[in-house]
Amino acid sequence: MKVSAALLSATLVLAACGQPVPGGNGNDGSTTPAYVPAENEATTLNQAMVPVPVGEQGPSFAACGGRGATRDAAGAEPVPVRAAPYDAAAEIDRLPAGATFFICARTFDQRWSGIVYDEGGEASARCGVAGPIAERRNYAGPCAAGWVPTARVRLVSGEPHQLSQGAAPAP
Repeated sequence: MKVSAALLSATLVLAACGQPVPGGNGNDGSTTPAYVPAENEATTLNQAMVPVPVGEQGPSFAACGGRGATRDAAGAEPVPVRAAPYDAAAEIDRLPAGATFFICARTFDQRWSGIVYDEGGEASARCGVAGPIAERRNYAGPCAAGWVPTARVRLVSGEPHQLSQGAAPAP
């Protein structure tokens, strides 16, 4: 009798596998409705802000060690500038093709570049990062700062004012 009761229990358990729960909503047995976030719903990821550090190479070097430009050709979709170095971060600006900027930092995995740029996407002396600073700090202005995907950045040599307006620097 004990064997048949155990066999009956095992048969009932196996028979119930894969069956929807009566009155459920199709969420794998849960009676809680599935969470569907609103398209513009605020989350911790899209509200985060990571300041761009400057002066990482020390007081003997420029506050931002490189200059860059958007890699994309004219007519391409503008490069999004984000508040933090990841895709879910809020977009704070867009840089057109050919925009120039100072490259001040990179993430550990090299996927994001922390940049500083003036209005209209220009590496300007007004930003105050072309020369040395006393110590490492987060950039606080007067220009804009944010994070762009490194894959959409190309390095540019020379002073921004030495680059002709019509000619793009070699990639």
